[in-house]
Parts: sequence; structure tokens; C-alpha cells
Amino acid sequence: MTLKIPKFTQFPLSEYPSEIIDVRSENEFAEDHIPGAINLPVLHNEERKKIGTIYKQVSPFEAKKLGASLVFDNIAYQINQHFLEKDSCYSPLIYCWRGGQRSQSLGVILAQIGWKVTVLEGGYKTYRSYVCQELKTLPLQFNYNILCGLTGTGKTYFLQGLKQQGYQVLDLEKIANHRGSLLGEQWEGTFKNQPSQKYFESLLLQQFQKFDLNRPIWIESESYKIGNVYLPGSLWKKMKQSSCFEIQLPLEKRVNFLLQEYRYLTENPNILKNKLQYLKAYYGWHKLTQWYHWIDSKQWQELVQDLLIVHYDPAYGRSLKKISSKIIQTIQLSELNSNYFIETLRFDNHSHK
Repeated sequence: MTLKIPKFTQFPLSEYPSEIIDVRSENEFAEDHIPGAINLPVLHNEERKKIGTIYKQVSPFEAKKLGASLVFDNIAYQINQHFLEKDSCYSPLIYCWRGGQRSQSLGVILAQIGWKVTVLEGGYKTYRSYVCQELKTLPLQFNYNILCGLTGTGKTYFLQGLKQQGYQVLDLEKIANHRGSLLGEQWEGTFKNQPSQKYFESLLLQQFQKFDLNRPIWIESESYKIGNVYLPGSLWKKMKQSSCFEIQLPLEKRVNFLLQEYRYLTENPNILKNKLQYLKAYYGWHKLTQWYHWIDSKQWQELVQDLLIVHYDPAYGRSLKKISSKIIQTIQLSELNSNYFIETLRFDNHSHK
């Protein structure tokens, strides 16, 4: 019997497939995967764990027998649930951890049906190596404009305005699912999980590959760490050397903006109290008690203003000293006005799209 073996390809891909299929287990996929890939495990989490145990404690032969049974049961289910509606032009790319048995098991069956199937040579390990190598060099090839300013000056808001006007914008906080501060977790009815470090890097590379090398990238001033993920060293190096545009906004406007942006904290005061408790070591029990009193009495203006003056503004000043970026323009605003901000940039001719 002659099997039709799928062809192999390396990363990056020379042509884009109809669909990218990651056949690894759910946990492997959750840690990192090629952006846009779908997960169709040929061995689920517990099945993979069970096979590994039998392989070590019984024998490789017994593990392979059970593995084959589970794999083909899962593939049969996937063909009925996912592949029956695909037409004859369908051409998927399949990968597993090393491009071995798991990806080839599905690949051979799909190829026997008649589809043009490609298996990623070296599997996820090849892709991950490619991501690491690209992030060492690609960020160094761009020029950056850094948007900086005290907490509450609307840096992310103005980045969004720049993007709407056609500027190249890299929103690190959006990719990281975190605003980069003690209260920076993203909220959508519950806290959003951050991506793993590996998947953060996958998403970051995907964004870089969309940019034009001949145009600068606008990016918000960030520390080396955003929540639980770290910036690539190459990007951090370039950010520290880049020009900085500082936004200034009256304290009252900053307070109002933050109250609007972080409304979920005023609606969930216990969450806010728990987070502020981390600052007790820096400012003492007396200050923490004062903040708790303002929370209990719903004196939100007083609370936010004091947090800015006592904690956030001094922290911004310290962080600015750690980077070598030079402030080449200070933009003083009386309101959060994206159009006025962009017109000021154009008038002073410091930057371009």
C-alpha cells in the first residue's frame, strides 16, 4: 500500500494556506501558536498525559498502540465536525510540536481524501525559532516616536487618534492586555488574562510584519515589563534611544479622565482596596487608611488626585530618568482633544506618517 505523504514547508511560509491547523493539545496551543491558527488536537490534554505515563512506566509499544487508537478516533470526529464542508481547493497547513507523528497522522488522511496538505517541517519548534530570531533584528530596523506623559494624560487615547489618521502605531498595552501599572489589568466584566510571554512575542512579530520600514512607529512610553510580559531587548533598546513627545494636561482633567477609564474600580471598591494594599510597604498604614476612607465615602476625586500626586507622578519622574529618550516636544493641552494634538504635531513638523 502506498500512502500519499503531505509535502513539507519551513517557516516563513512561501504561500499562505487555506487554514493553519495546530494539532497539539489545548494547553500547548494556549501557551503559544501561530496567530490565526485553529486548534484541532489529535491528542487532548489528558490523553497526551496518559500516553506519556504509559510510555515511561509500561512500554513505548503499548503507548503507541493506545495513542494510535485515540488519534484516529479524534481525527474521525474532526473530519465529521470540521472538514466535511471543505471544497476540493482546500489546502491546509498542519503542524505539531516537531512536525512528527501528530501532524502527519492528520496530514496523511486529509491528503488521501484529495486535499493539498502541507506539514510544517520541524513543527512549532521551527516557528518558535523563527519568532525569536526575527524579534532580535526586526525592531532595530524601525524608527520610533515615543508618546510620554504623566498618568492620565491620555497617551493611549492619542495613539488611537494617530492610528485613525493613518500613522503607524504599535499599541503594546493592547497586545499585552495590560496597562502596565498596579491598576493596569484589563477589565471586561472580569479581568482579562494576559497572553503568555511566547504568545505575546508571536502577536508582536505579527504586528511588526505589517509595518512599513520607511515610516516611523508611534509607541507609548512603557517600562521593560508590561504586567507579566517583557518587551524584546531589541525593541526596548530602540525605545530608549528614540525621540519623546510629552503630553501635559491639567491635574483636574487627568483625574476626570482616569475616573472614566477605570470606572470598574469605583464600581468594585473591594478590588481597588486589594490592589492598593500592595502600596502599604511604600507609604505606610496611615496613608492606606486614608485611601480606604475615601473609597468607603466615595470621594473618588480626592482619592485619584492623591494617588497621582503621591505615587504615580513621582514614579513617572523616576522612570523618565532611566531612559535616554530626549523630549523634543512638549504638547500642552487643556482638554483631551485628539485633533488638536495631531495638528500640533504637524505644525511643529517634528514627525510624519
